[in-house]
Amino acid sequence: MKLYYNPLMKKLTIEDKTFLLKEIKQLYPAVLVKTGEGEETTEMSLEWIDLEAKGRVEVAGYGIFVRIGEEKHHFIYATREKLEAVIANISEQMR
Repeated sequence: MKLYYNPLMKKLTIEDKTFLLKEIKQLYPAVLVKTGEGEETTEMSLEWIDLEAKGRVEVAGYGIFVRIGEEKHHFIYATREKLEAVIANISEQMR
């Protein structure tokens, strides 16, 4: 799923946080998978999960990640359906 930039839009809101678009360095969805080391997780792309994982990893959640400078904000969801609903909301905001 692609997100498009609208130059007229100045802000993006996810849940209860509002970000200034000009400050966002990265905005991306990812899947959190368990690494096998306790409760540790790592981010993987949605495409990798769909094409390569084939049930070989345990999904811990789905997230939207926003990087502003060195600061990283994350919004984690239990299901892919919820993640896709949030992506749709972001896409609507960017129109």
